[in-house]
Amino acid sequence: MKYFLYVRKSTDVEDKQVLSIEAQLSELRTIAKHDELEIVEEFIEKRSAKVPGRSIFEEMLRRIEKDEAEGIICWKVDRLSRNPVDSGRISWMLQQNIIQKVITHDRVYLPQDNVLIMSVEFGMANQYIRDLSVNTKRGLRAKARQGIYPSVAPLGYLNDVRSKTIVIDRKKSLIVRKAFEMYAENKYNQEDIANFLFKNGIQSRLIRRPDATGGKPLKRDQIKWILESPFYYGNFYYAGEVWEGKHKPLISKKLWDKVQEVLKLRGRVKKVKTEPKAFSGLLYCGECGCSITAERQKGHIYYRCTKKKGKCSQPFTREEVLDSQLSAILTSLVLPSEWAKELNKMLDKDEADITQSATASVQALRSDAMEINSKLARITDLFVEQDIERGEYLDRKKALMSQKKSVEEQILLLERDAARWLEPMRVRSRTKYRQNCF
Repeated sequence: MKYFLYVRKSTDVEDKQVLSIEAQLSELRTIAKHDELEIVEEFIEKRSAKVPGRSIFEEMLRRIEKDEAEGIICWKVDRLSRNPVDSGRISWMLQQNIIQKVITHDRVYLPQDNVLIMSVEFGMANQYIRDLSVNTKRGLRAKARQGIYPSVAPLGYLNDVRSKTIVIDRKKSLIVRKAFEMYAENKYNQEDIANFLFKNGIQSRLIRRPDATGGKPLKRDQIKWILESPFYYGNFYYAGEVWEGKHKPLISKKLWDKVQEVLKLRGRVKKVKTEPKAFSGLLYCGECGCSITAERQKGHIYYRCTKKKGKCSQPFTREEVLDSQLSAILTSLVLPSEWAKELNKMLDKDEADITQSATASVQALRSDAMEINSKLARITDLFVEQDIERGEYLDRKKALMSQKKSVEEQILLLERDAARWLEPMRVRSRTKYRQNCF
């Protein structure tokens, strides 16, 4: 009798405790040699058996149907199948004597045997994979509830093996943050961002090896995924839901929102038609009173009178010259030294008012955050009680999680920067006061 030797081990969790391919081959070859079994060919497969459609397995059965072999040697029957479709096929072929013998390391299955034992073992293998799937999903969902992203860290982050957390990639994070800032300016399209990342060493791999080189720029859908991912401001998607992450945000929610606005506004680059000029709309001609316009010529910006009222003798003026003239005028404007103390008193009052206002705003925002948390709890209860559909639940949760992150960011900014804008004014007034005292 001729036999096909079949070994299988997938990279999934289901086969974590199973012998390696090499170990299975070694054990089965020893059995074949000891029992003097003729092995026609060895079939090696590295795929999960939880769903039908394994190419190597299918080829082996087709060749058995062509009478190229009459039996199968495998480590255990769960190597042949972990799904009811393939299990039923093997059992049927054995009953019909198409497969005359299935040999494993601990028993032999024959057509005349009661198929109950094989059916039970196949059933146990199938139930094992179903239970494993449920338990794995439950475990991953539990991690998501804890704020731990249950997947591979996205670009700009790393999976820390020691702490089993996701940390910021010090090198790539700066590049990714810059990419967000560039796109938020509404001057670059997704291809520009891909090229920027490529020039800075972030590229796709042609082959999946750690030492692979010669990659290409990331594809447009990859760039779009990065720009749309809430992971970068602190939330993340898992199983269709948005979860609040414990990882450190790479960008602010405000910057992410700006990027989303740009994504909605345009799908391709729009050339800036007019270059902004520093003094446009601020100046008028001293001779005729007409407005001043600006234009770029030979690498320089020139300002000139529009001459809308007729002839005007004033010539073009380069921006650098105009800038020097205006700077000289502004520099000559110095407030009297006796005003410095009064101005600082006013700044102290403004700072106190701003601090009080910021405190009130923070309290209001904290109330908003509590209300959002209450809404999240309510929609979760509604979903559990099946009062709302899953689609509506996911949409409402996504919106509330986004609002919550924005509110938390506003609170942080108010607590940190409420009166910071007053400091430069205070420094300048003190400096001018000292200069006028000596």
